Amino acid sequence: MTAGAPPDFQVMGILNVTPDSFSDGGCFTDVTGAVGHGMAMEQEGASIIDVGGESTRPGAEPVSEQEELARVIPVIEGLRTAGLQATISIDTSKARVAAAALGAGAGLVNDVSALRADPGMAELVAARGVPCVLMHMRGEPRTMQRDPRYADVVGEVRAFLEERLHAAVEAGVAEERIWLDPGIGFGKTLEHNLALLRELPALVELGRPIVIGTSRKSFLGWLTGRDFTGLAAATVATSVLAYERGARVFRVHDVAPTRDALIVAAATVGR
Repeated sequence: MTAGAPPDFQVMGILNVTPDSFSDGGCFTDVTGAVGHGMAMEQEGASIIDVGGESTRPGAEPVSEQEELARVIPVIEGLRTAGLQATISIDTSKARVAAAALGAGAGLVNDVSALRADPGMAELVAARGVPCVLMHMRGEPRTMQRDPRYADVVGEVRAFLEERLHAAVEAGVAEERIWLDPGIGFGKTLEHNLALLRELPALVELGRPIVIGTSRKSFLGWLTGRDFTGLAAATVATSVLAYERGARVFRVHDVAPTRDALIVAAATVGR
């Protein structure tokens, strides 16, 4: 990467409009505050703003479709009215929520269930022709951290993502619009998360952009001894290492330091 060249990565800023997300729950439940935060993240360098109305933290309870719609649609509309230029991503596993979000101005679907939770989601994504993120998760949020076990975590996550990639293409989703996320922290122990980060090239070999979301996650707290408020540096470190190993989309709370570190990493790696 040379000076002035466009970056070959994207930073996805997290905008949780929930009362119970693990690190920012309740911070942006009013529309004005949420829109302001989204606009600020764009100024800091986020090219994607990921709006979520249902927490997927370990132990989280599901919310109704109506509640999720009430949380996310006013924020998406508000971001567009405020002049946001970044892509808006809707973080949901419900097809009707995704459809309403796309109608309100979103342009990407981030589905932690990898199109499995709602049979209408694949059809919707295919019909709208929008990019989608397919993520690996063992179980579901309420149960995913109850003693997760793998014989070969990297091999099993790769096989899952490859199967979901093929399933999405068979459902009519264009392959070039599919991104893959190994689901760091979603049904994984500390050792599982580290193995996935260490062996990311095995997932990059699938040929689709790899999304990494380590931001403020508990395994970083276990490693550093800090709570979630002090994990920005650890998040940046994992993002840079993941970039060097081939990841290209980074879902984070702290946009500015991540973006700056990735620019330096890109210049150093020379890609």
